[in-house]
This record gives sequence, structure tokens and C-alpha cells, in this order.
Amino acid sequence: MKNKIKIERAIHDLTQADLAEKIGVSRQTINAMEKNKYVPSTVLSLKIAKLFNKPVEEIFFLEKDD
Repeated sequence: MKNKIKIERAIHDLTQADLAEKIGVSRQTINAMEKNKYVPSTVLSLKIAKLFNKPVEEIFFLEKDD
């Protein structure tokens, strides 16, 4: 699963640490998600989408192999 977390962070002028604090995870978790090394839980995906005021599908999307 791919995502646009890094793009949304830039739009909202947030660092990885800022975003991590706002949603209650570590900066390393944000880094892993941005590098597509970690697939977030449904709850975490919803928290991120809500923070950015976007539907989940605009931030997270499946790849051909998913």
C-alpha cells in the first residue's frame, strides 16, 4: 500500500515528529510509513486522514500487487 503522508505533511508544514505527536506514534513509525515499510492499522489510517481532513482513499491507496 502506498501513501501520500509526506506530501500532506509538507502541505500542512509538519515534521515527522510533529505528525507523530499529533497521532500518538513515534517519529520512526511515520518514517516507516512514508517509506512504505509499515502498513498502518485502520485506526491509525483514520487518525491521519482526519488530521489532514481528507478521505482515507486520498492518502492511502493500493498498489497493483496488493
